[in-house]
Amino acid sequence: MENSDSIRLAIFLSVLIICAVWEWCAPRKIRTRSRWLRWTNNLGLVGFNSLTLALVMPLLAIESAVIAAENNMGLFHWLELPLWLALPLSVVLLDAAIYFQHLVFHRIPLLWRLHRMHHADRDIDVTTGARFHPIEIVLSMWIKVAVVMLLGTPALGVLVFEVVLNASAMFNHSNAKLPLSVDRWLRRVVVTPDFHRVHHSVIPKETHSNFGFFLSVWDRWFGTYRAQPELGHDRVEIGIPEFSAPNEQRLDKLLTQPFRNDSSLD
Repeated sequence: MENSDSIRLAIFLSVLIICAVWEWCAPRKIRTRSRWLRWTNNLGLVGFNSLTLALVMPLLAIESAVIAAENNMGLFHWLELPLWLALPLSVVLLDAAIYFQHLVFHRIPLLWRLHRMHHADRDIDVTTGARFHPIEIVLSMWIKVAVVMLLGTPALGVLVFEVVLNASAMFNHSNAKLPLSVDRWLRRVVVTPDFHRVHHSVIPKETHSNFGFFLSVWDRWFGTYRAQPELGHDRVEIGIPEFSAPNEQRLDKLLTQPFRNDSSLD
């Protein structure tokens, strides 16, 4: 796994460019804010979060998988699962863990204060998929490390999952128009842009639905699925009303949002 960082970076940039071109050529909704302001700060936050992880995390998910393998830790090692079975199970079970983590970050007020910064983006597009508060990023990494070690996920499985998760987050946050017939077919399996856009609505019952990032089955199975926004995709309002001012998209404002102006879960 020596080249894992290079692999993830290359795929991140490739998917970012593809989705950016797609939503530029076929936008789903009209923008309400300057793309330059949002993109520079959203992508600046990505760099800040990467630096934060490098400085404060003693190990990341892939390193935890290596430690688990070296010490025969975790369910997959105890069951002696072959790699061909452990790989797909890793992706499915880690995706389920991310679904439940996302649900919890909406349900617990203190965690919602961190996560709502992701929702405060007034236009949802490919860069929104990587826009998370650094404290949430660190907490999420600890959760991922714990799940990886409990499962005994192989390092390759972690790499595949992280690539899939990052790519799907950028895909389903894209402000890109997908033919309705394709969306109806695709959302049976994975989270599409129209599927996830409901989650970024300012209407609370829509904000607190559609928590999936990659596989769409979790929302269907656990009763958190909402098919379409009540006002339709053209008129649905995106964001958190308390943070609607244009200057709230600046990096300094993004970092301090969890500590300002409470936003209700209701």
